[in-house]
Amino acid sequence: MNILIVSAHPEPASLTNALRDIAIDQLKADGHEVQLSDLYAMNFKTVVDRDDFPAVDPAEPLRPTVASMKAAAAREFSQDVLDEQEKVFWADAVIFAFPLWWFSVPAIMKGWIDRVWTAGVGYQLTGERYGAGRMAGKRAMLMVMVGGQESYFSERGVNGPINDLLFPITHGMLYYPGFDVLPSLLVHGTHHLGEKYPAVVEGVRERMRTLFTIPPIPFRPQGGGDYTEKAFELREEVAASAPAGFAAHIHTDAE
Repeated sequence: MNILIVSAHPEPASLTNALRDIAIDQLKADGHEVQLSDLYAMNFKTVVDRDDFPAVDPAEPLRPTVASMKAAAAREFSQDVLDEQEKVFWADAVIFAFPLWWFSVPAIMKGWIDRVWTAGVGYQLTGERYGAGRMAGKRAMLMVMVGGQESYFSERGVNGPINDLLFPITHGMLYYPGFDVLPSLLVHGTHHLGEKYPAVVEGVRERMRTLFTIPPIPFRPQGGGDYTEKAFELREEVAASAPAGFAAHIHTDAE
C-alpha cells in the first residue's frame, strides 16, 4: 500500500521526527511504499495567495474558492501545490505527525492543508462530503505529540477532552473530504518520557502494523440518514439518544 506522511517540527532531532522515522521504518519493513513531506525541511509556504493560482489574471480580484475550483479542473496550481496533491492522490493512507501547539496543528501544517486541500480537490462547494467525496476509500490518522499529561486532556481535565480538541481536524479536515479517520495516536507527557520511551516506540510500530486493519472512528456520514436533508442537523430521534457535544456525531456501540 502507499502511505504519505506529512510532518511538522522545526527540529530534525525532535521526538516528532524520531517517531515519524520509526513509523516509516516499520511501514517499509512491512512492504509498504512511503513518501514523506517534511514541511519544515521543505520550507513549505504557509499562506494561500496569488502565487498559488498562476492562471488568474493579475487585474482581477483573487477569489480563492473560485480560483481553486478552476485550478483543480485545469490542474493549474503552483508546482509545489500540484506536487503535494499528487502525493495525496497516490496515497492509500495519509499520516499527519506533529506536536500539539495551541490546541491544534503547527501553522506550517495548517498552511499545507489550506493550500493542498483546496476547493475542487479536498472538497466541493456542493455534493458529497462527510463520509463521501474525493478522498473516500483512503485512510487518515493523526500522530500527535502532547506536552501535557494525559489527565490534563481527560473528560474532567482542565484542557478539555483530547478528542474534542482534535475534532475540527479529524471530523472537519479529514472526514469532511471523505477519509476513513483512524483513532489518533497520542503521545502524552512528551517532555518527560524517560523509561516510557520504549513502550511509545512499540506503540508506534504496532499502529503502523495495523494501519489498514484497525477500525476507523465511526463518524456519522452526512448521507447515512441521521441528518435532516436541508438543514443537516441530527434528526430529533437520533439526537435524543446521542451523547452530548461532538460525540453526538459518532455512532455509539448501542446503535
